Amino acid sequence: MTKPDTTSPELDDPKTRPAVSNTEKDPDTWTTGDEPMTGAQGSYLKTLCEETGHAFDPALSKADASKLIDRLRGESDRLAGG
Repeated sequence: MTKPDTTSPELDDPKTRPAVSNTEKDPDTWTTGDEPMTGAQGSYLKTLCEETGHAFDPALSKADASKLIDRLRGESDRLAGG
C-alpha cells in the first residue's frame, strides 16, 4: 500500500484542497476565549438581549459571549422565525 503524496502542490493550495472548515470552533477551546468580548460581539449581544428580554452583561469574555449569542439567536423571534 502506498502513502498519499502530501507534498503535492494541490494540497498547499486552499482553493484545491478538500474543504475543512475552521470557522466553527468550540469557544471553550479558543486561545483568546478569556479575553473581553469584542465590540462587534457586544453590540450584537446587546441587541439580542433586548429582543429576548435578557440582561446584557458587558463583562463577558469572548467565549461566554459567543455561547450566549448562539443561545439567544435561537430565542429571537426575528432570527428563529418564531
